[in-house]
Amino acid sequence: MFRGSSAINLDAKGRLAMPSRYREELLERCDGQLVITIDLADPCLCIYPLPDWEKVETQLSQMPSLRPQTRQLNRLLIGSAVDLELDSSGRLLIPVRLREQAGLTKQVMLVGQLNKFQLWDETKWNELLTADLEDIKNSDHLPEELMNLVL
Repeated sequence: MFRGSSAINLDAKGRLAMPSRYREELLERCDGQLVITIDLADPCLCIYPLPDWEKVETQLSQMPSLRPQTRQLNRLLIGSAVDLELDSSGRLLIPVRLREQAGLTKQVMLVGQLNKFQLWDETKWNELLTADLEDIKNSDHLPEELMNLVL
């Protein structure tokens, strides 16, 4: 499982050095084979180990293909997906088109999300984190499953 966040600089070619704490698990889980695509809800990218991405593809393939929402999901998620591979130095090349889509420049945040990572522009991530903390502090009506969460 992937957790935590790491501030990373993309190099001039758009490569991201995967933090060493994740490399061994990625090599074991997927032999360094990953898939990157857009996030449907947030202005970031999602990076999946290949086996986890294949589960998403399986779910999408089982949805009714004539339903407009299914076609939209396929166009957005599958159409934006790019296969990646960790190189011998533990780096990933983030495609230009996807970097532009998410507004990524040099300073990014790699955020563990259990079975995948999100890749954020660092400024956007910090703004969202601050806003999320405020929302939680000021919320009077959290869903029951959150109220029962043991922290």
